[in-house]
Amino acid sequence: MSNMRILAMILAGGQGSRLMPLTNDRAKPAVPFGGRYRIIDFVLSNFVNSKIVRIKVLTQFKSDSLNRHLSRAWQIAPQFGYFIDPVPAQMRTGQNWYQGTADAIYQNLNLIRDENPECVCVFGGDHIYRMDVWQMISFHRSKKADLTIAAIPKPLELARQYGVIEVDENWRITGFQEKPENPTAMPGRPDMALVSMGNYIFQRDKLEAWIIEDAAMDTDHDFGKNIIPSKYRDNGIYAYDFSTNTIPGMEDKEKGYWHDVGTIEEYYEASMELVGITPIINLYNDLWPVRTYSGNCPPAKFVFADEDSQRVGMATDSLISEGTIISGGKVNRCVVSPGVRVNSYSYVEDSILMGDVNIGRHCKIRRAIIDKYANISEGTQIGYDIEEDRKRFHVTKSGVVVISRDARF
Repeated sequence: MSNMRILAMILAGGQGSRLMPLTNDRAKPAVPFGGRYRIIDFVLSNFVNSKIVRIKVLTQFKSDSLNRHLSRAWQIAPQFGYFIDPVPAQMRTGQNWYQGTADAIYQNLNLIRDENPECVCVFGGDHIYRMDVWQMISFHRSKKADLTIAAIPKPLELARQYGVIEVDENWRITGFQEKPENPTAMPGRPDMALVSMGNYIFQRDKLEAWIIEDAAMDTDHDFGKNIIPSKYRDNGIYAYDFSTNTIPGMEDKEKGYWHDVGTIEEYYEASMELVGITPIINLYNDLWPVRTYSGNCPPAKFVFADEDSQRVGMATDSLISEGTIISGGKVNRCVVSPGVRVNSYSYVEDSILMGDVNIGRHCKIRRAIIDKYANISEGTQIGYDIEEDRKRFHVTKSGVVVISRDARF
């Protein structure tokens, strides 16, 4: 099957309410990750690296930041039939926003008809993982499937957040539960359940028929809640084992890595994984690069080496992006985005500093996420008195302090 017969539709319109306050002013796929990336860069890189380059990105809530990023980072060659097009919600079928994942595709059915693909890949835009999409397409073709769902094992206590899948020996789906209270365990693995990653490959004719039928019914118009449960018994619907997927340059430990960063805790955990000596996901694998916008920033700079007064610009076990100045302060186990400045005698650890954050002198900060353009004044302490922090900031159950964009204090 030619890559020109495949259309990808990326669902990037969710509110991301569980990631508040990071999603106060931006869609979840536009949230920065790993210093210099946006979350959506991972799924788009997967498709582009897989040579699938006919992509529609369906946007909706607070999409300005996402649209600007797409326009700057993801311009490709339309003269060769390649495109990555942001598609805002247009209300073509009525006066409603997208009612669910299936409705998002239904409201843009004209795009599918215009492109006339054989297969439609419907993927989420808000997960961290690397994937050769062609391997999933090859599985889909080998099974002559109507729909193939990417799936991965998850512990039972976490599986209830997802669609839980049961399969036979050929990986044909024999059972499906959307976010069940008591997930069904995998055969031989009583502590694990097979869950949907929310990434689908449809035969175009089946997708059209199913979403048109669903649109006429009183449902949530959602693939997981409605279409899959109603169709798996009588149609060729298969699960694809994502843990078998490989990319060039991949180490064994990265196989099956897929991180849902749907909550602040999950986002923080995934970010902190990156600063390890040998993190599971290797951002330095140039055989499968994570592509993004590269601005005109100068190199990162570390200044002052006055050890007697402890005025030393230093970063250890950290990701430091371009344009950053560590000016006599110390950073340990941090993810630092472009344009950050950490001033003299300050100490920042186990934290995420987004673009153009300024840390004043003599600050002490730990286990914090500080959003773009925040200015932290001299002598501020964050993360050392959680109860006091709760009076001023959003603090998670585990004590991660989140400072909102543009904060001044």
